[in-house]
Amino acid sequence: MTNKENNILANKLDTLIRLVSIAICQNRTQKEQISLLNSAGIGPKVIAEILDTTPNNVSVTLSGLRKSKRKQKQHVIHLRSENIE
Repeated sequence: MTNKENNILANKLDTLIRLVSIAICQNRTQKEQISLLNSAGIGPKVIAEILDTTPNNVSVTLSGLRKSKRKQKQHVIHLRSENIE
C-alpha cells in the first residue's frame, strides 16, 4: 500500500470513528459523552474535536471524573470497614 493510500484509509477511519462517536453520544450530558469516549480509548484532543469544545475542557472534566471516582471508592471502603467492626 502506498503512503497516499494509507493517508486516504486513515482519513476514512477517522471519519468513521467520529460518526460512531456522535451516534453513541446522543442524548447524554457532555460529562457522560467525555467519559464514554475516553473509556473507548479516545484522547482529549480528539474528544474535543468531536464535541466541539477545547482539549483543556475535556481534560478538566476527566480530572473531575477521576477525582469523583476516587471519592466514591474511599466512601465504599469506609462503609465496608464500618460494617466489619
